[in-house]
Amino acid sequence: MELLDRPVWSSLASLHAELALGDALAKRYRAEINRFASARDDGDAALTALTRLVRPAESVFVLQVPEIRVPPGLVASQRAIGVQMVAAERIAPEAGPDAVLALGDADAQEMLALATLTQPGPFLRHTHRMGRFVGIRIDGRLAAMAGERFRFPGYTEVSGVCTHPDFRERGLARRLSRHVAAGIAARGDRAFLHAWKSNTAAIRLYESLGFRLRCEVNVAVLERAAGPG
Repeated sequence: MELLDRPVWSSLASLHAELALGDALAKRYRAEINRFASARDDGDAALTALTRLVRPAESVFVLQVPEIRVPPGLVASQRAIGVQMVAAERIAPEAGPDAVLALGDADAQEMLALATLTQPGPFLRHTHRMGRFVGIRIDGRLAAMAGERFRFPGYTEVSGVCTHPDFRERGLARRLSRHVAAGIAARGDRAFLHAWKSNTAAIRLYESLGFRLRCEVNVAVLERAAGPG
């Protein structure tokens, strides 16, 4: 399970290699896909390689279990603590009155608008290409969605879970989370996810679905240090 300690690196170095930029020491997602980046380890060479991947006036997200060392030439503009949870059992889908629909390129603008409104985590116009996404439409509007983010052998992350404020308190996030997790299990992977440590409501929801806390994770937003003058 040590692959889970650096899920961004594990993903970029394996099943998401086609979405990656970088080398054997550090990698990041292409700018239109997502803002996550990772060094292979916390050695000086890998951290220097990570610095080279961050362009001026740009920021990247780092998420890992080990304490984050800020590479030379970068600064941490934000830091936070999250939790990593792993499915402890096979999660079954849940029936409901509204159809669960596959989402793709044709839905990209609506997905981005929903994620921008609800802030489930970094989400860009092509983030949905990281994995399978599903949603529920009510009266033609995208009411809720959920999908997959980091993927590496044996594991796939449930992510992008969000509901429009007009459609909350209907159990949509719960139903879509179960649907995504069930799909992950059906292809032989184990589902995992991340939540902010402070988001106790989300943690309770995921525990009720069968996810269990594995560990805390460190999150930082890194950007170029200001030059002299």
